[in-house]
Amino acid sequence: MSLMKKIAIAICVAASAFCCNAFASITNPESGKEYRVLAQPQPTETPGKIEVIEFFAYWCPHCNVLDPILADWVNKKGAAISFRRVHIDFNNQQPPQRLFYTLEAMGKEEALHAKIFKAIHVEHKFLRTDDDMLHLVTDYGLDPKQYLETSRSFAVTAKMARAKNMQAPYGVNEVGVPTIIVDGRYMTSPGFIRDLYPPMDDLEGSRNMIPVLDYLVQKAQKEHVAKK
Repeated sequence: MSLMKKIAIAICVAASAFCCNAFASITNPESGKEYRVLAQPQPTETPGKIEVIEFFAYWCPHCNVLDPILADWVNKKGAAISFRRVHIDFNNQQPPQRLFYTLEAMGKEEALHAKIFKAIHVEHKFLRTDDDMLHLVTDYGLDPKQYLETSRSFAVTAKMARAKNMQAPYGVNEVGVPTIIVDGRYMTSPGFIRDLYPPMDDLEGSRNMIPVLDYLVQKAQKEHVAKK
């Protein structure tokens, strides 16, 4: 056997071993690798259920990739979890955040959530200002007057402020988005998976984060039972 063939076989064997080890680890996640434990646990809002929070931003391309995958997971989990999104504000990028909380207040978040991502990341619409957001939702059939009144309401402003204040305690300022928090204690993200197992892309990182979420939800459920 030639030297080149031996080298090629060795590379294939090493790559195969790496892939097996990687997926074995994902099915048995470890603290400090596929997930982290928050230094200070945060209170949850839904007693009796495992709370799952997604910190995200409409302008984030990684969040765009994760969104349909995470939405499918949430639907499959059903009543076992309580899921909510928190739109972050980095560097005072408030118009997209205001858009999210306005749609939430109007009861239009679920209907338009995926469309907002598509408008920004697929259709490449220029969405930077509050006026840009208004024109977009008007195209989707929302009443512009109602949208403006809601966007300027105390309730929306308060939710934006609360979301910003949540970023540091949950560690989002350090790791960016998307970041998923389980039971106010455990943090994971597609970025953790990509960094551990290169050369995963965004899609692979998002898909391979799902077993980690399953593990963390089950872990939290067992811990709740043990406390009773």
